[in-house]
Amino acid sequence: MELIGSTQMATYTRPKTSHFLPAISTTASSYRSHQPALTLNQNSNMPWRTNTYFRSGSAIPSVSALQRENLDLVRAKTMFYPSNRTALSTRYMPEDWFKSNHSNYMESESSRNSAERLRRDTIRMIQDKDQMTRRTQDTTSKNIGERLKDISFWRSELNHEIDNMVTEISSLTDVKRRLERALAETEGPLQVSQECLFHREKRMSIDLVHDDVEKDLIKEVEVIKSCQERMRRHLDRAIAQLESNRAAQHELERDLSDKVTAQRIDDRCHHLRNTSDGISYYRGIDRMDPSISLPDSWSKFTDDNILHSQSERAASHKLRDEIEILLNATSNEMWNQFNSLNVSFTNRISEMADAKNNLQAHLAKTLQEIFQTEMLIEALKKAIRDKENPLKVAQTRLEERSRRPNVELCRDNPHHRLVTEVREIEDTVHKLRERLMEAENTLQTLVKTKVALEHDLSIKANSLFLDQEKCMGMRKSFPSTPRLVGYT
Repeated sequence: MELIGSTQMATYTRPKTSHFLPAISTTASSYRSHQPALTLNQNSNMPWRTNTYFRSGSAIPSVSALQRENLDLVRAKTMFYPSNRTALSTRYMPEDWFKSNHSNYMESESSRNSAERLRRDTIRMIQDKDQMTRRTQDTTSKNIGERLKDISFWRSELNHEIDNMVTEISSLTDVKRRLERALAETEGPLQVSQECLFHREKRMSIDLVHDDVEKDLIKEVEVIKSCQERMRRHLDRAIAQLESNRAAQHELERDLSDKVTAQRIDDRCHHLRNTSDGISYYRGIDRMDPSISLPDSWSKFTDDNILHSQSERAASHKLRDEIEILLNATSNEMWNQFNSLNVSFTNRISEMADAKNNLQAHLAKTLQEIFQTEMLIEALKKAIRDKENPLKVAQTRLEERSRRPNVELCRDNPHHRLVTEVREIEDTVHKLRERLMEAENTLQTLVKTKVALEHDLSIKANSLFLDQEKCMGMRKSFPSTPRLVGYT
């Protein structure tokens, strides 16, 4: 056994080659001569170091040369054996040894306990996460199943509404055709009345009297034109209603098509399992949100489409009833006026003058309204121009603040307020432009109305000339009631 100890101030090592055993007297004398020569070189700066109590190799007292040689020889031959060490050369106490062992035991037990806790917690966590994953997947599958039920419900509602809408479109188309035929049938009586007016207009000077015949003839023309106008108005409404119905049907069919596609996709997702084919990783798909609706808005979208379709159907049904009433009313009006005109033919001129005055009054009001609408358009344009600079200021501020460096590019309250300001101004400009467009459309409508009124005035003036000619020979025939209501 080789003992090697090393400290900072003394070194113990086994001699390389020496078989010399000193005599007992020599050893004893060396102990006797060595013990007094030992001096404890205690370092007050390092009281914790045990080797400070050892004799330093460089701190040998000054003795004679012979004693120094004996000391070196004795040290070289005797320090090899542990029994030759003094009590001062011990590094640790037995209590330190037991404490060290006990510390190692405790540390080992603590490490094992930590590892065991980690193992138990990890196993429990794995089991919990597996259960949570299965529950989450089951819940997701259940939600997809409920979603499929919702889609199936709305599909049935959409199919039912589409069938009803197709039926309503067909019914409204039939009524529209009847209205077109009835409107075409009124051209003959109107032509007769106009010819009568033409013949009566040829009267000269004092013959241009306002008699009862003129009244009834004028009334007949007005009745026929009024019927035509109402028919045309209802015909335009029917055409517009058909367009609205078809648009609603298109929205329903598009919604139905989307739901069919969504149901096919959700049905495939509902049948996907952990062992299914076609499953794969899609990194970052959970951070993407391509959705454009929420469950409430999703159901509300279809519900709104159905409600819109129902409202259009209700409007279409109401319009059909109005057209039926209109056809009967116009037929009765034209027949009554035809019979009344044959009895009295003298009230034509006075009624014609009243109609002309009324038209002129409407034309004057229309011209005044056109002027006011033009002034409104100019005011709207000025208001839009006034919003340009504030919008430029807000957008310039946003652009300048977007150049802030690094973390200074903060979405702070000024940023939010600037964005809100830009949006408010843009919304204001948008509303002003919409109102400007409405005003321009209104102006165009007024201009069209003015043109129509002026044209109607010219027609009335010309009719006043036409109804002076012979008329009774042309009034021998009149369309029958079935033809006036559009059945033949």
